[in-house]
Amino acid sequence: MMYQLWQARQDMLNPMRRAARGFGGMLRGFDAPHPAFIGLRNARAMLEVFGHSGLTQERPPFDIPAVRVGNEVVAVREEITQAGLFGSLLHFRKESAIPQPRVLIVAPMSGHFATLLRGTVQVMLPDNDVYITDWHNARDVPLAAGPFGVDEFIETIMHFMEVIGPGAHILAVCQPVAAVLAAVALMAEDRNKAVPRSMTLMAGPIDTRVSPTKVNDLANSKNIQWFERNLIHTVPWRHKGGGRRVYPGMLQLTAFMSMNLDRHTQAFRDQFRHLVDGDAVKVEAHRKFYDEYLAVMDLPAEFFLETVDRIFQRHHLPRGEMMWRDRRVKPEAIRRTALLTVEGEKDDICSIGQTMAALDLCTGIPMPMKRHHLQVGVGHYGIFNGRRWANEIYPRVREMIQAQD
Repeated sequence: MMYQLWQARQDMLNPMRRAARGFGGMLRGFDAPHPAFIGLRNARAMLEVFGHSGLTQERPPFDIPAVRVGNEVVAVREEITQAGLFGSLLHFRKESAIPQPRVLIVAPMSGHFATLLRGTVQVMLPDNDVYITDWHNARDVPLAAGPFGVDEFIETIMHFMEVIGPGAHILAVCQPVAAVLAAVALMAEDRNKAVPRSMTLMAGPIDTRVSPTKVNDLANSKNIQWFERNLIHTVPWRHKGGGRRVYPGMLQLTAFMSMNLDRHTQAFRDQFRHLVDGDAVKVEAHRKFYDEYLAVMDLPAEFFLETVDRIFQRHHLPRGEMMWRDRRVKPEAIRRTALLTVEGEKDDICSIGQTMAALDLCTGIPMPMKRHHLQVGVGHYGIFNGRRWANEIYPRVREMIQAQD
């Protein structure tokens, strides 16, 4: 019932937000800094803040038309290399004949679309042939497609690596780091030719027993039955996935925003002032961030519940108890894949030590092929987006990839 009520609220507010954006645009002619126009500027600012504050469940575009490769600017074209029901393998094909390392970026399935990693992709594109896991909104997946849990997630990663082919690299951001480590371990044990040459794990939950955060405390504050009763809802029949049980993206976003509610509230207050003052640069920066941040996707119920249970509550991977189908996952089987772990000093979602734990689990990787980078001064989002990602973190990732390519 809650999902239906939320959808009804969205149906009511969306036309109002569109109207507010339209009226706000009509008032842009009164931006002159004259005292006579201050009331109109305030009105326009209120309309535009309201018009751009709503949630959406539509995937935004990556919108990366071109990138510089060496001394040349080349066109970028998005191609679906492998289409699936719950996610597709998206390739950023560049119009360039220069051979580059092939890298699969595994985006989180945690309530946002893969486009949240637009900045990650943009920074990596000049040096790499980039692919990304483009997960689909579960409410748009027909019920007949069946379930999608952690095992299916791991299987999809292995399949995408096989599609890309031998000699590629893999990079995981946030939530999927445990699944990526499991996938590489299984491929290594099977002597799969497509096992990646390097694996970069960034700010993700390998061992959440280390310095637990508020997210970890919440995951352990209730039993799994409570999560199922209170956080799992049924998609209304008006959608393609009608009848599918999901963890709604709006709940995940609400949880994330509540952790830093004062900061988000202040951001919208600042946006009002920037609109009144005519600060176009800051207005556009705010709008770009929140247009992306407020685009949410639903997660399959089984994937969400299994992640909470296996990764956050029972810690299967660091305890050596993680299973894929009927097989035990053996990180020690990885021998020829170089490993880089990355963490942020101010990360309040995945604390220092939780990702680095992968280095201890992968006992088969020679020490010279294992590295760790702790980035000072950044929180969770800054690890894979922004200035420090581009200038300080990515050079370490690039060095790892090029050393193994």
